[in-house]
Amino acid sequence: MPVNLPALQPDHMHPVAGVRLGVTEAGIRKANRRDLTVFALDSGARVAGVFTKNRFCAAPVQVCKAHLAAGDIRALVINTGVANAGTGEEGMVHARATCVAVAKALDIAPEQVLPFSTGVILEHLPIDRLTAGVPGAVADLRGDGWFDAAHAIMTTDTAPKGVSRRIELEGKDVTITGISKGAGMIKPNMATMLGFMATDANISQALLDKLVVEAADLSFNSITVDGDTSTNDSFILMATGKAGNSVVEDEHGAAWAALREAVIGVAIELAQAIVRDGEGATKFMTLAVKGGRSREECRAVAYAIGQSPLVKTAFFASDPNLGRILAAIGYAGIDDLDVSRLKVWLGDVLVAERGGRAASYREEDGARIMAEAEITVTVDLARGEAEATVWTCDFSYDYVKINADYRS
Repeated sequence: MPVNLPALQPDHMHPVAGVRLGVTEAGIRKANRRDLTVFALDSGARVAGVFTKNRFCAAPVQVCKAHLAAGDIRALVINTGVANAGTGEEGMVHARATCVAVAKALDIAPEQVLPFSTGVILEHLPIDRLTAGVPGAVADLRGDGWFDAAHAIMTTDTAPKGVSRRIELEGKDVTITGISKGAGMIKPNMATMLGFMATDANISQALLDKLVVEAADLSFNSITVDGDTSTNDSFILMATGKAGNSVVEDEHGAAWAALREAVIGVAIELAQAIVRDGEGATKFMTLAVKGGRSREECRAVAYAIGQSPLVKTAFFASDPNLGRILAAIGYAGIDDLDVSRLKVWLGDVLVAERGGRAASYREEDGARIMAEAEITVTVDLARGEAEATVWTCDFSYDYVKINADYRS
């Protein structure tokens, strides 16, 4: 079960003017499950995205990048079950054929379609079943389709992930709604995750491009479940401009500040939901590192802790074997780190200082914190003003079981 992840309800997801979603059962990998989703965008919508940095990136990622560069995106199509990664030229043919099928159903150009796939790597898409399912997804298009779409993009997820907010810009009500999927193969540079967020705010393409990168960096690129970066990771931000506000194009203005805060807030909630639903997760851990000379070195320390199997299994066992955290900090790559100045807290308990165990630390205090479902580890490097936060989860027996049986 996810760690403190509230159950998603249909009325939690506000429609976004200018966006319609439809889902269907295409039988791509398993029968009797929703596995194909289509987004339809009204003319004039602006779209921006960021993708995995895995050099073995999937065919749909390559097609998405090319189509985004051309602009004027009118549709998205997402299939689950098969990732269409490691599929060579045939994978590219299938990704393009997917776009052609959606374009035909919506009477748009194939280059106006962004394709996304998630699932098993090194297997070819059953393209005939996928394209046969497209008309059903298009027939299901509706503004309130976010809840069903959140279910249809799941793979090993145990729960759908969706967040929706409303804010006011220039006296106009603005909606921001998003969904994500992911539970394993999660590591920065996007992870095996898909994220789709839309707003009816009117924002310039230049600021939308800036915002999607910043939002991804502070959310989806600040999580890890197992340290594996996937081949298909994508985060797409859409703005339809239907709210009626003036175009947000000044990054120093109040409208930009409010919209930026809301979009990043939604992205962080979606990213944290992925960690809370990490494969087999029983603990949700916040790793806050401060006092660094740069944000990059703070992130390096946080990821060293968050990706250590020894740390993660200790948290699963609620065992305050905290020397594992110190070891991870020590190999994080800061060659001139002065460990005598460093401090580490587990929750509100000071664990380490002056190069060793804090004099005030008691084992029973550590055990008390470790028994909680949500735990914060704070590290003060005492060498600067930079800071960074990363979210992760523990490793349980179920993580091994889920990934051992993934293809069955």
